[in-house]
Amino acid sequence: MYTNIAEFESDFAELNKATLKVLKELTDTSLGQTVSPGGRTLGRIAWHIVGTLVEMPGHAGMKIDGSLVERPVPQTAAEIVAGYEEAARLCREAVKTGWAEADLSEKITVYGESWSRSRVLFILQLHEVHHRGQLTVLMRQAGLRVPGVAGPAREEWASYGMPEQP
Repeated sequence: MYTNIAEFESDFAELNKATLKVLKELTDTSLGQTVSPGGRTLGRIAWHIVGTLVEMPGHAGMKIDGSLVERPVPQTAAEIVAGYEEAARLCREAVKTGWAEADLSEKITVYGESWSRSRVLFILQLHEVHHRGQLTVLMRQAGLRVPGVAGPAREEWASYGMPEQP
């Protein structure tokens, strides 16, 4: 959990870079890829990540423009990337201007549970990592290149002078 805002900002910046690497590999055609009939599409999961960056902080009492949550899933990958960049900026600004370090240990009700504000920031990022993993599976199924974000992806081992890892 976070004890200061700067620590969150540093982690959040790294998270944003990694998620953008993944989102920028999406194609308009790939947005309809599902893991199973009737399941969420790649585009829907990507847009869920975007929406949660404003929705969860809003539930935690931050003053943040929630209009992104109301928008339908975009038809283009570029719109998803732009939406993510906007949502991440709004979230970062809301944390920086809305909460002080002394607020991080305060308990608040989020989704009917008692969480510290620090936990909200932790869960927000954990949620994004979880769905980013789902994206990479669907990206493989759609035949897209998957970038490494927590170590090299299968195709990137060669840049380390090693054979491709299965």
